[in-house]
Amino acid sequence: MQYSACLEWLFPAEAPDFADRIRLAKKAGLSAVEFWMFGNKDIDAIEAALKETGLPVAGFCAEPMVPLTDPAQHEAFLAGLPGSIAVAKRLGAKVLIVQAGADLPGRSRAEQRRALVDALTKAADILDGTGIVLAVEPLNTLVDHVGYFLPSTKEGLDIIDEVGRPEIKILYDIYHSAVMDEDIGEVLGGRVDRVAHVHLADAPGRHEPGTGKLDWQARVTWLEANGYKGMVGLEYKPTRDTVGSLAAVLA
Repeated sequence: MQYSACLEWLFPAEAPDFADRIRLAKKAGLSAVEFWMFGNKDIDAIEAALKETGLPVAGFCAEPMVPLTDPAQHEAFLAGLPGSIAVAKRLGAKVLIVQAGADLPGRSRAEQRRALVDALTKAADILDGTGIVLAVEPLNTLVDHVGYFLPSTKEGLDIIDEVGRPEIKILYDIYHSAVMDEDIGEVLGGRVDRVAHVHLADAPGRHEPGTGKLDWQARVTWLEANGYKGMVGLEYKPTRDTVGSLAAVLA
């Protein structure tokens, strides 16, 4: 299994300059890097550091990040998607991450789900032929994202299947899934091919693996045994220096 460093939480203390975090990730033995938004970053500097280190970008968020549960936001999202694709091509990223958005008051879940499916279907048309996939991320609603529309991995996969396009897949976050008390075999069984990317942190706390109660190694092993060949993004908040925490995790 190959691991990617989420540079939002890894190395900020050691390297205030974002591009330098890429160099530190290379030294720490990571196979790739990833981040959240690109619009607030120096893409030229990131591109130079990627070329220098040879590291790929595992993925980042499509912009603008708007609630796809709201049809009124679709035009802005779809208009911005070509720009996100252009940056992804420039940095060699094969995955753009998208979130469903808020569970909107006064609107039924069925209505919001139709809106989400519609937005993803239209996005697939824009992504067609680019070699880039859009990965929808379920998030836990018990601790970190109260009010989010899509906490269920199963429902997320059902939405992916309803869209039925290879350009649209899911981001499986081991931490969020564990907080929602999901069994990995139950929610992903038979549908691992729909997973474009994986995130990992321990639970509770969302710190480095080994600091909580989650049997994360069993979940990573299950993914590998069931055919997942993508990256596992280390998206956690270190409790110690980043290099030390990564050394313990990778060991």
